[in-house]
Amino acid sequence: MASSAILHLSPSPIFTPSFRTYRPSLSLHSYFPKSLTVKASTSLDYEKTSVADVSMKPNNWQWKFKDTFINIYYEEHEKESTVPTKNILMIPTISDVSTVEEWRSVAKDIVQRVGKVNWRATIVDWPGLGYSDRPKLDYNADVMEKFLVDFMNEPNSPVSCLDNDLVVFGGGHAATLTVRAAKKGLVQPTGIAAVAPTWAGPLPIVFGRDSKMESRYGLLRGTLRAPAVGWMMYNVLVSNENAIQSQYKSHVYANPENVTADIIESRYALTKRDGARYVPAAFLTGLLDPVKSREEFVELFGGFEGRIPVLVVSTLGAPKRSKAEMEALREAKGVSKFVEIPGALLPQEEYPILVAEELCRFLHENFEPKA
Repeated sequence: MASSAILHLSPSPIFTPSFRTYRPSLSLHSYFPKSLTVKASTSLDYEKTSVADVSMKPNNWQWKFKDTFINIYYEEHEKESTVPTKNILMIPTISDVSTVEEWRSVAKDIVQRVGKVNWRATIVDWPGLGYSDRPKLDYNADVMEKFLVDFMNEPNSPVSCLDNDLVVFGGGHAATLTVRAAKKGLVQPTGIAAVAPTWAGPLPIVFGRDSKMESRYGLLRGTLRAPAVGWMMYNVLVSNENAIQSQYKSHVYANPENVTADIIESRYALTKRDGARYVPAAFLTGLLDPVKSREEFVELFGGFEGRIPVLVVSTLGAPKRSKAEMEALREAKGVSKFVEIPGALLPQEEYPILVAEELCRFLHENFEPKA
């Protein structure tokens, strides 16, 4: 499916009566060169410090949305250095089990490298996901965009006073939401890397968006948000270890052997946090989709031509529909570089070394002083 969904749809007694149309889920130019396609690159000539030299500082930032204060979890990965420091914001893929953990290995790899720039990485959990608070809000793409804009711009935000040098790495929907906000001028990153970018939630990409289906999505969304029956349905569809394992092995990871018991246990624990079902209810039914079509998706990236460098990291083992959306960006205006690496929907977690290599190359080519 053309999404970063962790929920995998298959025919079941729960969905068959309501979704009878089921189809199987396959779950710059003056400044930058023309869009380039390459395969996974060889290692960059960097030295690395000991991982012990990299510190990880967990913290919380309080986001005010309307009259609600929400604790937002974030981590800072950095090392001491005498060379100039630049900053990266890493944003997890939106899914039922979205978490900062998917970016940790990539962050450590990039931060520990010794070069002409000392890179510092901040990873943040979305409101309603990961280790952030999960209040019962009416989550949609605009709410998530508002959070992203505030986190990057608010004076008290951990990344707002960083001398306008922020490069953003996002996975899945996070990448597309970042691109959307930047195209509007609401945020001003100096570069964007979109890792396995997606734009469509699981149900709309499979069943469409006509009025009848939208009505059914609304019914399902309301049911998932309800006090008692909502938890029951959430437990059946998402919050059980067998379902999470099946989804990871079928389309989240490219190699089922990379799915470990520790990963499943960690992700399962996330689904048991208070309020865990509210964002998935919105994501599953398409409310978090930044655009409504592939044409809009490609057009978003076109707004960056000649402005900032944009890297798209596609994956060789992505589900058919997700792969088609990524492939649409191969020659898209505004995409200064397009690469392919092994992986499916979470390459930054499954193949962190390969992702870190490509991201470091992107940083080296565009943001480090030339010899």
